[in-house]
Amino acid sequence: MIYNVRHATKVKYASPIAHALFNLRLIPWNWAGQTFRNFRLAITPLPSEREDHDGPYCVNTTRIAFGETLSEFDFLSEFEVEVEAPDDPGDGPSVQLIRDEALEILDISVLSPAPYLFASRIAQSDDVIRRWAAGHFLADMPIVKSAGALMKAVHDEFTYKPGSTTSATSPSEAFGLRKGVCQDFAHVMIIALRSHGIPAAYASGYLRTNPPPGKPRLVGADAMHAWVNVWCGKDLGWVGFDPTNDCLARFDHIQIGMGRDYADVAPIDGTFVGTAPQQMKTAVDVIERG
Repeated sequence: MIYNVRHATKVKYASPIAHALFNLRLIPWNWAGQTFRNFRLAITPLPSEREDHDGPYCVNTTRIAFGETLSEFDFLSEFEVEVEAPDDPGDGPSVQLIRDEALEILDISVLSPAPYLFASRIAQSDDVIRRWAAGHFLADMPIVKSAGALMKAVHDEFTYKPGSTTSATSPSEAFGLRKGVCQDFAHVMIIALRSHGIPAAYASGYLRTNPPPGKPRLVGADAMHAWVNVWCGKDLGWVGFDPTNDCLARFDHIQIGMGRDYADVAPIDGTFVGTAPQQMKTAVDVIERG
């Protein structure tokens, strides 16, 4: 499947800001099963400094700086991507085998399970979430079946409601509300998995805008989307689970980055001198080419 992706964002400030430094995380990471071509990142006005580098984790970061005062800026990311449908993972090995293998592997590179076993900046430990998820992680349960049941529980018990949470809402608060958006669903599922010894990562990317004929439109299209990558053993590796849509991440999902939680892969963050409130508008299109 080949897609054209266009991601446009405009940021406006109520009064000029100064010494602005931003990180953009929009250049796709080289994820298996995805081939990216013709990537373009246009920034207006042109920054006085720009530096592209890898990391942290499975992320490409563009660091930009503006030397002059700034009232607004735009960035536009465009690329073509060919997505291969992943193989059916089956049920996978047992939960206990995943726990054991994850602790045995000494590698701490960005694709190893180790960095995704423990609490992170946003995905903090939560005993309430751990107890809620306990029934899905019996030692002899197959990992794919177990993670799939947890994914379905998040999907069925939580209401997708934009505006019910903000970027400042913690996963624990979203869990208590039983509502939120894809970011909230992903963080709750990640905390549940890690609390039972299963490596889990936050995946950031896009969904196909227009579904195939006769298929329902996926929730979260027309914006950046989040799902959960679960480490399913040495043979299967990372498998994507989308709790917002209760489905595996297949050829409808285009992954841009993977980190421990949203903080590692946020499309934009940074600092500036000033107190002006900001408005940010984003438009995303993912169009199938054939």
